Amino acid sequence: MRQGFSDYFQGAWRDPGVLGLGARLFLGAIFVYACTDKIADPQGFAEAVYNYQILPDSLINLTAIFLPWVEMVLGICLILGILREGTAILAVLLLLVFFGAVLFNLARGLDINCGCFDTSPGGGVSMAWIVARDAVFLLPSFYLLKRTLARDNVPGRGEKTL
Repeated sequence: MRQGFSDYFQGAWRDPGVLGLGARLFLGAIFVYACTDKIADPQGFAEAVYNYQILPDSLINLTAIFLPWVEMVLGICLILGILREGTAILAVLLLLVFFGAVLFNLARGLDINCGCFDTSPGGGVSMAWIVARDAVFLLPSFYLLKRTLARDNVPGRGEKTL
């Protein structure tokens, strides 16, 4: 039997259990909170992106404008529990990129304001703390990805038809 359109959007998270629901809401809130200052101050966020010294200058402004809106949409999708596969994959990918960028700068000896939750200069938080925090954020994202992509949780995978 074919599932309806709304079933596609909510199938794997319909009965997420407390842990799955908590992971979804936690990550969704983190992404929504993280994007608010970046959206309000794109110039400050562009400066934070520039300080990482990873992207070419031509991509800094584009990243500073586009990335916060991706975070906003991702956070809302996580909170609402829609677009489960794409949301889980994107959450893991973004968090891995953020984790890698901070770790890369820590290895280079740069102690910069990460721009994660605040675009004002001088953040005052050590890069080692940011790496640890980002590692903690990766745990629920990997859990959601594993749960979402499990064969028995995704409509159309592993289901037997009569």
